[in-house]
Amino acid sequence: MKFSRITVNPKQMGGVPCIRGLRIPVSTVVGMVADGMTEAQILGAFPDLEPDDIREALQYAAEAVRERELPLVPSP
Repeated sequence: MKFSRITVNPKQMGGVPCIRGLRIPVSTVVGMVADGMTEAQILGAFPDLEPDDIREALQYAAEAVRERELPLVPSP
């Protein structure tokens, strides 16, 4: 999958994936969704974002975890 709205620049934000070259990390957007914020609330907090940015941030995050295992706490 190709991500046209996600950028990585080693000289910006420590090289973390951001939205369209803005100083808005993908992880911030994904975290806001995880915290239960609506699309309208996220767009209100970051007026430079567009609805497609939120969707692509979620797609990027899904692809990132698909590519590797993360440490999980075993079930009792």
